[in-house]
Amino acid sequence: MQIVTAVVGKSDTYVELPWKAFALGASLAAFGVVLAETVRPEWVTARTALLHAVTILGVAATSALLTVFIPALGRLFLRATRRDLEVRQYAQSLFLTRELFRTATRTSVLVLVSLFERRIEILPDTGLHDRVTEAEWRAVITRMTPLLRQARPFHALREGIDAVEALLAAKGFREAGGNDLPDRPVQERGA
Repeated sequence: MQIVTAVVGKSDTYVELPWKAFALGASLAAFGVVLAETVRPEWVTARTALLHAVTILGVAATSALLTVFIPALGRLFLRATRRDLEVRQYAQSLFLTRELFRTATRTSVLVLVSLFERRIEILPDTGLHDRVTEAEWRAVITRMTPLLRQARPFHALREGIDAVEALLAAKGFREAGGNDLPDRPVQERGA
């Protein structure tokens, strides 16, 4: 058995998040402009129309920019199903591109932490599928998640490594003599 850890900044570019924030910002600003006009009605002139348009677009653009620079705000616009799918696909891609399947017994495990999404994905190789259940892998993730939520990704990884080693030892897997995979953690910016 060999455990490979990876920390990625982001599992996808999520180009739609700033646009969603832009749309919300424009809607809220337009609603605010309408409310302001009902409280203080003025004759609509070119100047007031321009002021309204600039206000709406300014708030919308600011909302979009904030999602780019404040990850917590960007996560508010990300659906859980999309997030989970992208993290899973990134882990699968990493497993293949790093050739983590090339161990002699096919018992490698990838433990991936995706920082933006605050998600953990564990991918076992085919030699582990019959002996370790999905519920057991989820239990490892459950142990790691509080540390990741506290912005302690490397502590989460340490906890994950310990949990995976204990789980595999309980299932009768022993450390192999050779090392087919690199020992260094994989660190990438991500998408």
